[in-house]
Amino acid sequence: MNQAVIYLDAEYDNRARVPEHPAIMDGWAADAAGYRAERPPLVLPYGAGEREKIDLFEAGPGPVVTFIHGGYWQALDRSWFSWTARGLNARGVSVAVPSYDLCPSVPLATIVDQMRAAARTLHAYSEKPVVACGHSAGGHLAACLLSAEREAVAAAYAISGLFELAPLVPTFVNKALGLDQTEAERLSPLLWEAPAGRTLDAVVGGDESGEYLRQSRAIVERWGAAGARSRYEAVPGANHFTVIAPLADSGSAMVERLAALAAA
Repeated sequence: MNQAVIYLDAEYDNRARVPEHPAIMDGWAADAAGYRAERPPLVLPYGAGEREKIDLFEAGPGPVVTFIHGGYWQALDRSWFSWTARGLNARGVSVAVPSYDLCPSVPLATIVDQMRAAARTLHAYSEKPVVACGHSAGGHLAACLLSAEREAVAAAYAISGLFELAPLVPTFVNKALGLDQTEAERLSPLLWEAPAGRTLDAVVGGDESGEYLRQSRAIVERWGAAGARSRYEAVPGANHFTVIAPLADSGSAMVERLAALAAA
């Protein structure tokens, strides 16, 4: 293995960078189960598949914020992330948490198409454009939605997103994805048409790897230069797993910003 690949593997190995991640993820699962028991969601199908479902935590008549989970497109599902609705629900904002099929059972392009279908379903249900929020792989999908589904999606809030997929091709991440260079570039929202006049926030933990920081800066710069309203933020002291914790706090800056995007 050459030095470039060793470097990229280390940059994208979030679990190795945060040894305490199992305890954090156990907390996600427990908090999610607790919130579902406290506030059972409406389950909306957006397709025929078992995982093509959305948990909708309704809190008001306005636009829905969609939280798309991470896991490098190959792990987890919506049941881990019900708690991400807590902060926005407390402010009267509805939150949708979809699942999608995982690589290698399906190609990444299918997951992109599934999230486009989910966004259209939520738009039709609420009769208002949604705000696409996502973490890690979900940040990638949120940016894809803002570029490709402009009628259904008003803004995107990408947390620790991946917007340029070519650097993943030689890494361990690609074992399940099976991307070649051409497909990686085709599915990179960094290279898609910028959604001029629309808003993209790219937020990343200040303690994340240089590659994650670079990826968020890159899409903000490129899309901003092409007419999108783009904003970059590195959250001090946050790592790849703790960066989404503020979603549970109705008074956090993250929830305040998402509520403002929904209201706009």
